Amino acid sequence: MSSAAETGDDLRESLVDTLRQNLADGVVGSEIAGGDAWVRVRATAWRQAAEVCRNELGMDYFCFLAGLDWLENKDLSGEKVWDPDGGAASAEIGAEVDGTTADGFATGVAGGGSRFQVLARLYSTTAKLGITLKADLDAAEPRIDSWVGVYRGADWHEREAWEMYGFQFDGHPGLRHMYLPGEFEGHPMRKDFPLLAREVKPWPGLVDVEAMPGEHEAAAEDATPQEAEA
Repeated sequence: MSSAAETGDDLRESLVDTLRQNLADGVVGSEIAGGDAWVRVRATAWRQAAEVCRNELGMDYFCFLAGLDWLENKDLSGEKVWDPDGGAASAEIGAEVDGTTADGFATGVAGGGSRFQVLARLYSTTAKLGITLKADLDAAEPRIDSWVGVYRGADWHEREAWEMYGFQFDGHPGLRHMYLPGEFEGHPMRKDFPLLAREVKPWPGLVDVEAMPGEHEAAAEDATPQEAEA
């Protein structure tokens, strides 16, 4: 390993140490991997972690925030895996993931203790170093403090995670739909959200494309007399 790489890892270790000093037991896991520092914090320390990164670590650039669903989807054959009425399918999922342990599913770098996690990437434009933070969310009621008051750029990202994963960001100035209609039910990025194509046909299946309005009439006008009679 080159001395430059060692120096980079030493600097990343220093970032983690500063977080530990400020958050105490709010840091529950960390790892230097892939040329990056990964730190897992408690959900209750999520906003404070952002403040430490901005004020103490000089992380002046907010890169992104996203959600993670570590539920393993073993069956893509076409069977429905989500039951909005709480039937057998959802009961089976509830038995596999209880929101307190990671047994039965992997949770990536720096570990995890729940099905859902939120992660965010920050970067220092002066030190040329970044850090990735993540936190476990309750499987039954995934919620965490908003970062909008610390990093204004988190606004759009939190809205997307709220819409696609169902994560509640307390203190966000206005969680509302960006992509889906207001009456849409469910959260499409969750592993147990049903994909209609998989319920109709085994994956990958063929996609039936419905004709656009007027296409049938245009085809009939262009047909020869013999084709029309057929």
